[in-house]
Amino acid sequence: MSVINTNIKSLVSQNAMVKNNRDLADAMQQLSTGKRINSAKDDAAGLAISSRMTAQITGLNQAVRNGNDAISMLQTTEGAMIEMTNMLQRMRELAVQSSNDTYTAVDRSYLDLEFQQLKTEVNRITDTTEWNGMAFLNGSTINDDTTVGKFEFQVGANNGQIITHTIADIGFRADPGLATFATPTPNVAAASGPPPVTAQKQISTLSLSGIYMAGDVISFTAGGETKTYTVLEADLASTDNATNLASIAAKLLIAADSPMGNAVVTRNSNVLTFEATAAGTGFTTGSTITLTKDNGALTNLRSLTILNNTDANESLVELDVAINRINTERAGLGAVMNRLTYAVDNLANVSLNTSESRSRIMDADYAKSSSELARTQIISQAATAMLAQANQQPQTVLQLLQG
Repeated sequence: MSVINTNIKSLVSQNAMVKNNRDLADAMQQLSTGKRINSAKDDAAGLAISSRMTAQITGLNQAVRNGNDAISMLQTTEGAMIEMTNMLQRMRELAVQSSNDTYTAVDRSYLDLEFQQLKTEVNRITDTTEWNGMAFLNGSTINDDTTVGKFEFQVGANNGQIITHTIADIGFRADPGLATFATPTPNVAAASGPPPVTAQKQISTLSLSGIYMAGDVISFTAGGETKTYTVLEADLASTDNATNLASIAAKLLIAADSPMGNAVVTRNSNVLTFEATAAGTGFTTGSTITLTKDNGALTNLRSLTILNNTDANESLVELDVAINRINTERAGLGAVMNRLTYAVDNLANVSLNTSESRSRIMDADYAKSSSELARTQIISQAATAMLAQANQQPQTVLQLLQG
């Protein structure tokens, strides 16, 4: 049929070109991006699977870094413990030397000088050894579940895939806060007979000493009443410890809310004075300190000296205990570091295999895509030529109109 108004052959060529150009665009996009799936229309299910795999892979790769960071932190911890062990061994050597009676008291005092310096340095290391700003040997690091020294290492891509390890508080407070009662003026009741005895009021004092930490709880009893006060950070604002002690004593005076029973309370610097309200009356006194931190593994070192044979031999026993505690901690660190190493190796292996699986879904096959590109380019050129021919064919109808 010879028609002009509707060029069927041209429309057929145009439709073929549209489809072919779409395939050509897909092939070029795959070759340009290197991906077989560039949008959901390419493969909806494959896109969903690859997206989940991507989340898994990025999580695994971060878990590998987490594991390596954990190993680094634990290595730092053990490095500090190595030096602590070396110093404890030297302290033990000095204790053995001092326990020998060939040394005079003066000689032993010289030995004790080094002994005390090493003891101080052992404790200082627990306070100053840090990783990423965290001091983890002195019990100051607290987990979300309030466990002291507990670390949860995220070594997986998903929730709950953790390895936990608790680093013990191995330090000690060299000079913990104390609250000590004394009674310089005891209660005396009046008595008749020669010589006459004059009644007097009991006067007791509560003296604060040492270095307090926020959270320390001071409980004191006098005049038949007991009061409690918890030390705050604000009480420790000064670099001068005497000022801090006076500040804490001032807070105790407020807590006492004088009088306490039959005792009137006053303060002078770091000392509270309790005076009976009437002569010939007295009261019991007492105080307790609940320390925020005083349960470190090496607390037994605090009072050790080697100034005499007895002290030196006692130090030997306590140093053996301390060395054993450090060895126990180091063994635990070594075990978890080995575990983390294997965990990291496994994570890297899983990440590799998951990446390979995702590649099969997502990545373009360049041999196939380049062949598709060549095919669609040839067809595009042929379709263009055919469209030109289709557009020329109606010209023959003009011959029917001539004559």
